[in-house]
Amino acid sequence: MIVGVRLPGLDAAEHRSSLEELARLATTLGLDVVGCVVQKRSALARAAVIGAGKLRDLAAWTGGSGVIPSAAKKKVTKAGAHAASDADEDADAALPETLEADAALPEDDEPDTAPEEDEADGPGFPTVPPRGVVATMVLVDHELSPSQARNLERATGGEVLDRTAVILAIFHRHARTREARLQVEIARLGYLTPRLREGVGGGGDRVRGGVGGKGAGESALELDRRKIRDRIAELREELAAIERDSGTRRKRRADQATVALVGYTNAGKSSLMRALTGSEVYVADKLFATLDTTVRPLQPESRPRVLVSDTVGFIKQLPHDLVASFRSTLEEAEEAHLLLHVVDASDPAFRAQLAVTQQVLAEMRGASPDAQTPAETGPDAQRLLLVLNKMDRVAVAARAALTVEFPDAFAMSARDPADVARLRVRIIETFEERMEEATLFFPYAEGRRVAEAHAEARVLEETYDERGTHLRVRAPRDVIARLRRS
Repeated sequence: MIVGVRLPGLDAAEHRSSLEELARLATTLGLDVVGCVVQKRSALARAAVIGAGKLRDLAAWTGGSGVIPSAAKKKVTKAGAHAASDADEDADAALPETLEADAALPEDDEPDTAPEEDEADGPGFPTVPPRGVVATMVLVDHELSPSQARNLERATGGEVLDRTAVILAIFHRHARTREARLQVEIARLGYLTPRLREGVGGGGDRVRGGVGGKGAGESALELDRRKIRDRIAELREELAAIERDSGTRRKRRADQATVALVGYTNAGKSSLMRALTGSEVYVADKLFATLDTTVRPLQPESRPRVLVSDTVGFIKQLPHDLVASFRSTLEEAEEAHLLLHVVDASDPAFRAQLAVTQQVLAEMRGASPDAQTPAETGPDAQRLLLVLNKMDRVAVAARAALTVEFPDAFAMSARDPADVARLRVRIIETFEERMEEATLFFPYAEGRRVAEAHAEARVLEETYDERGTHLRVRAPRDVIARLRRS
């Protein structure tokens, strides 16, 4: 079951798009979405995100009672709760200690929201459970506090995951390399720590502390949290060692022309990577199919050689711990000479996805989130090219409108070899702009340097005399300087 609350400032289309994205996340996780419960509120309900009436509707899908036990209800206080309007606070405060399934609670059911408006906000899934259908899992399109998650589990009888937990589960499943697994595990443990609670039946007993057993010691909960903190510290040390190796490899590629594919998840970056490089990178029509950075040379190879890297996709409300953990992956994009910002032009919500990626890239550069291009200027400045992908799925009239709206963008389909060839030419032309022409001389005894020049620069002319080899080359300024020094 999908659960969403439309808050003020979020229009119906954006809300529906967010719920559809959560449904796709569920599908990527291997779940079947059977229904959706949505509500329009001025703020999330403190106890269980949605009001009492919608909670009963949700319980009809899961076979639960729709009741939050009184003991759990008493724990919900205004301290640390979500900010709510006076109307919502009054409605939540008016709830009885035990919510009876047949209790009439019009205030908490948000009477200002008509049922048909709720249904219009949903992504098109049924809102009434068919006979015999019982949902066992509830996915909430918001970040839940530990108490809200527990209250929903008690009222519905099903497993409850918020949006962050769903993304973490997908990352955990798709991580393949040791680096990616460490990054995901750090984020998962960081998410789990504040959600630990005392076990039932002695879970709160304190472990004896101090010499001779004196002292309060630690509770079992405190001990578990300390173990998790220690484990996170160990994982970070191991990840730091791997990141040092990755940084060393990036430094070796510093003089080479590099292109990074960035964009929203499932925008077609891996398909474009395969088309540009001929590599067998994993491609799937799933969210977060790629979590590991892959670097391959542009094919057919150019002179100088261009390296293309595929990076992890972005998504709305990407957990902060994951962003921090995948910093080394994002550094591939930060240090690349050219960014290809790939968007799925066939997705109606691609403009919002475009804004999410721009915000992350701006944070990486320390610039304004509204910046369309990097702030640096000059021949060695990082360039950005917007790529409108999957144009084969866009209607002809819509293509013309996109061309007017994004005049500097490159419209294409990664499945069309002609489009891929045009993009390859555009990439090479971009690097040509930062190249200079120079004449180099190498004595015959230094044939190795001639081979390096052929590998790292475009040789326009090669002549010989009694002293050695003369090369007229085109290459970036730093490559020419290094060839002269070596």
